[in-house]
Amino acid sequence: MPMLQYLLLAFCLLVCAVAPAEALPKWQQTPDPPPLPQADESGYAEVNGINMFYSVYGKGNGSPILLIHGGLSSGDVWGFEVPALAEDHEVIVADSRGQGRSTHGLARLTYHRMAEDYVALLGHLGIDKVTLVGWSDGGIIGLDIALHHPKLLARLFSQAPNATPDGLTSIPPIDPPPLSDDLALDGTADPDPVVHERGREMARERVFRRLWATEPNFSDEDLDDIRVPTEIVIGDHDSVIRPEHAAHIAEAIPGAKLVVLKNVGHFALLQDPAQYIKAIEDFMKTGPAVLSNTPHRPKPAAMVSETPLLSSASSDDGG
Repeated sequence: MPMLQYLLLAFCLLVCAVAPAEALPKWQQTPDPPPLPQADESGYAEVNGINMFYSVYGKGNGSPILLIHGGLSSGDVWGFEVPALAEDHEVIVADSRGQGRSTHGLARLTYHRMAEDYVALLGHLGIDKVTLVGWSDGGIIGLDIALHHPKLLARLFSQAPNATPDGLTSIPPIDPPPLSDDLALDGTADPDPVVHERGREMARERVFRRLWATEPNFSDEDLDDIRVPTEIVIGDHDSVIRPEHAAHIAEAIPGAKLVVLKNVGHFALLQDPAQYIKAIEDFMKTGPAVLSNTPHRPKPAAMVSETPLLSSASSDDGG
């Protein structure tokens, strides 16, 4: 084969191999975040019977921001957001109970228990008020803190939360969860480290499937009691949270705003970091809302469903 034809064939094969990946829309991609920068402070805080790993970035730079990751993840997921936000803010990142580098403890995993861990962490760090940015499970934790510890929050940016399991597009099946801190049913470890680690991962997944299938359980009355300036944020292609459910949460919280991020799904923080960071920064630039203590009457459900979001049936990996 002549050299020119060979080069053209090689080029065509390369284009064919690369084109499908590049043609995928953002909401169908899940890029890996870059490594987090060097922390100004990091370590373990002993809170509520666990060792909770945390890091602080941009210490002393401005009003604090607490970033809370999603389920079966860790604080490392914020690799795109931390460098940008730490330029003007003190940013706190941690691994939630039983995830990342934080231990699980013997107590049953619940959203309220994880929320209390973060409350204790802020006390450990001597921080009395933060803007909380939570993704997925982190957004649910944010709702719990807003309900039970409103004075700790200057604002709540809750992306892709659900108030009840019915807000999920698919409720996972429940398997018997492990009972020990080692995530084994009988507390014993397999001597083979590879088998042991895989067993731990499978056990951890069982724990979280139970959590997702049974919690959270915020009533409309609970949401109506929240008096923290709140944005409920959802990607227009989120396949994990039903769009009408996100709209309902925003409508049920007094003064809350529904923010729809364009061309992204459940993993919006990874799929379009620039849009995500801008949404956080725009929220923080708004003046503090003054929320009254008068009862809030949610609009009829028919009005909630009119929010212009794309169908949640779109393809998007969730978890």
